[in-house]
Amino acid sequence: MILIRYGDRGPYVEMMQLALYRAGYLDEKPDGVFGDETRRALVFFQRDYRLSADGVMGEKTFGELRQYISGYRYLRAARGDSFESIAKYYNTTVEALRTANPSLGEEPKEGQRVTVPYRFTLSTSEISYSALLTALITEGLAARYPFIGRFSYGKSVLGRELYGLRIGKGEKVFVNASHHANEWITTPVVLRFIENYAEAVSKGGEIGVYGAKELFEKAELVTAPLVNPDGVDLVTGVFGKGSPVYKRCEAMNKFDISFPKGWKANIAGTDLNLNYPAGWEKAKEIKYALGFTSPSPRDFVGDYPLSAPESRALAALTERSDFALTLSYHTQGKTIYWKYLDRVPPYSEKIAKFFSDVSGYKYEETPTESGYAGYKDWFIDKYFRPGYTIEAGEGENPLPLAQFDEIYNDNEGILSGALALAAGAK
Repeated sequence: MILIRYGDRGPYVEMMQLALYRAGYLDEKPDGVFGDETRRALVFFQRDYRLSADGVMGEKTFGELRQYISGYRYLRAARGDSFESIAKYYNTTVEALRTANPSLGEEPKEGQRVTVPYRFTLSTSEISYSALLTALITEGLAARYPFIGRFSYGKSVLGRELYGLRIGKGEKVFVNASHHANEWITTPVVLRFIENYAEAVSKGGEIGVYGAKELFEKAELVTAPLVNPDGVDLVTGVFGKGSPVYKRCEAMNKFDISFPKGWKANIAGTDLNLNYPAGWEKAKEIKYALGFTSPSPRDFVGDYPLSAPESRALAALTERSDFALTLSYHTQGKTIYWKYLDRVPPYSEKIAKFFSDVSGYKYEETPTESGYAGYKDWFIDKYFRPGYTIEAGEGENPLPLAQFDEIYNDNEGILSGALALAAGAK
């Protein structure tokens, strides 16, 4: 249950403020602090939507605000409604309405349900991410662009749905993000690419330097944009200091690790990118020698390979999907890691060089201390196909959202280029 009151802080406050800003009730962009201006805006919103004007965001208020996060609403077409009249009333476009409603024909008929997409960009780079925000964005993308498939491939430790998105046909490219909780900036990067790609497909435009429709017809992009939702919620502050989850995780911090900002693991203290069956015993030997022998903010390999529900679910998705190439997004270092031990799939180094050329990132072999039990390692070892870890951005994790535009611009060529390679584009 969501309950946000005056004086609260954190990512849910940011999300509420963003919704109020998009709805036209708040002049200032989100700062994560529920103060006087935010309360006044919320009360006006509640009055206009015939809610109890108590200045508290509970379930009913959130139920109305959520459309300004998911980016769409439904309506029943009335007599005389047209796409043009609906677009004018809701400040959207006829083109966006037709894209979101491909089954309605030239004009909606009385009584038909119409999906109304709003104009704003869904994949925001203005606020901290959470499991809830990601769920609403993926829902909204699938509503705005019905050719995007939204699916659940498993559940996290705390029972959150692990959502994926798929778009296109043909050879499959898999992109995952936020294995590590304090690397959550990779989630909006992947979501922004999906949104830009879907818009380009709908308008017959380009993504990177490639025709989007051509890529769509010849390659399928499959994504897991938030592998570690519980851990991200700890880092970004959904689980506040007084919560039982926060206290349990704080008790696992036996090392001098900044908490919660230094948290990489899932909420049970397993480092998900050390939990795959590719040299797992070697990873265990290395990390145990460093003292990481039990659940911890980082570097605990788990009790056995795929012991964590998140890594187990991602492995199962991979095993049933026949991916031709995979990209795992992490931060930081502006580096591309491309091999596992002496396992070098055909063309993998050539592709790594291509990714380096289009991004400006260097490509290197994985350092020994980090060279085992990762998703990329397991994918290469099991399938002998190209798999890459992309270390985006520079600085200390979690990287600030101020780096988002640079990271996205650096990586659009990698993401679109991976699809072009799968599609056989020149």
